[in-house]
Amino acid sequence: MNTRKLTLAATSCLGMGTAAAEEALPETAQLEGAAEAVVQTLTEVEDVAAFSAADNGFVLLATMLVLLMSVPAVGLFYAGMVRAKNVLSVLEQCLAVFCLAILLWFIIGYSFAFGSGAVPGGAFFGGFEKLLLMGISPDTLSGSISEYTWVIFQGAFCAISSCLIVGSTVERVRFSALLIGVGIWIVFSYAPLAHQVWGGGFIDSVFHAYDFAGGTVVHINAGVAGLTAAVLLGKRHDLGRVALAPHNLTLTYVGACLLWMGWLGFNAGSELLADGVSSLAFINTVIAPAAAAASWMGCEWVLFKKPSTLGTASGVVAGLVAITPACAFVSPSGALIIGLAAGALCLWGVHGFKRLTKQDDSLDVFGVHGIGAITGALLTGIFCAPSLGGAGYKDGWESMGGQFYGQLMSVVISMVWSLVVSVIAFKVADKLVSLRVDAEQESEGLDLASHGERGYSI
Repeated sequence: MNTRKLTLAATSCLGMGTAAAEEALPETAQLEGAAEAVVQTLTEVEDVAAFSAADNGFVLLATMLVLLMSVPAVGLFYAGMVRAKNVLSVLEQCLAVFCLAILLWFIIGYSFAFGSGAVPGGAFFGGFEKLLLMGISPDTLSGSISEYTWVIFQGAFCAISSCLIVGSTVERVRFSALLIGVGIWIVFSYAPLAHQVWGGGFIDSVFHAYDFAGGTVVHINAGVAGLTAAVLLGKRHDLGRVALAPHNLTLTYVGACLLWMGWLGFNAGSELLADGVSSLAFINTVIAPAAAAASWMGCEWVLFKKPSTLGTASGVVAGLVAITPACAFVSPSGALIIGLAAGALCLWGVHGFKRLTKQDDSLDVFGVHGIGAITGALLTGIFCAPSLGGAGYKDGWESMGGQFYGQLMSVVISMVWSLVVSVIAFKVADKLVSLRVDAEQESEGLDLASHGERGYSI
């Protein structure tokens, strides 16, 4: 309603005699009616204009970049680090897990993650109302974008998270067991944690933790699942007896670079529109991995006298992981510090943590993704502080200590949830088909033993 016009009319009435005021009242009523009609029209226009082609196109482009992270980026990154007799098995595992994740997301995952939660236990999963995307049409919106766009954007996150687990189990996992275990994990760990963090569920509503693009949901979740699977599988038979050096670091280098490009869509795209926040997320996603790569490289130079390509590429990934929960909430200076810390800590994760635990997390999924995400999630609680150039504390917290506590609890809950589900998932897979191949198949290599193919014919 145009209150300025109504105020002027009322003031005019007060300045006149009673008779004049009575004559003015009908005019005032007309102004009220006209104003209400304008407001109703503007509301209808806003409803029609709620869909933004620009926002929708931006998120679709970001989705393509996130999909690129799974196929081929993470597949290439992992394939270069295994022995030549297992290169195709890793590519096939990543591709198959990607397809499985997309299908499960469409069937049940999206509903569990982003349903209304109007069911018993709705703080922990979204419910069944959107199974098979029921109730969604081309006209259904999620904010200013098509809900279909939102579905596939988040589906791409689910897919890359699932593919990350592959790195912990390479060179000895049975293909069918991997699919069963990861499938159970998607439904009962990934989707419920996505609801708890991004769907208004338990972690978000109780602990008010920041996670812009998936530090807990994606990387801690997948890192714990990968380490759990590695422990249940046991070590590779050749570990410690023969050299298990990467067979083609060129593939790993290409995969790391593609991951970096895809990650720009992963982080900046999570703003869901092209604005200043997406620009902040974008630049932080360039600064942090560069800092982490420099940190990792410098530490290697000091400790081992030579910086390695594998180390620098791993540093890039560590920085990408660490900045993921923080990218929209910290300043570029904060991103620089987060990156430097992640590079050094994840180098320890690959060497020190592995020696400490004596587990064969083959391609260091927990060492890079788990430790990197824990680092980023906790430091988000510090560098989001306005005094440090950050975006401020999330609603519910008024101090750095409070926000840090919320971040810490989100890390702990995510780790415990993923651990419990992962143990069950891979135990079920073991009971159904046996988790690992036999020693003869492992020695032959999974390219031939599991898929009847060779990666190289020389």
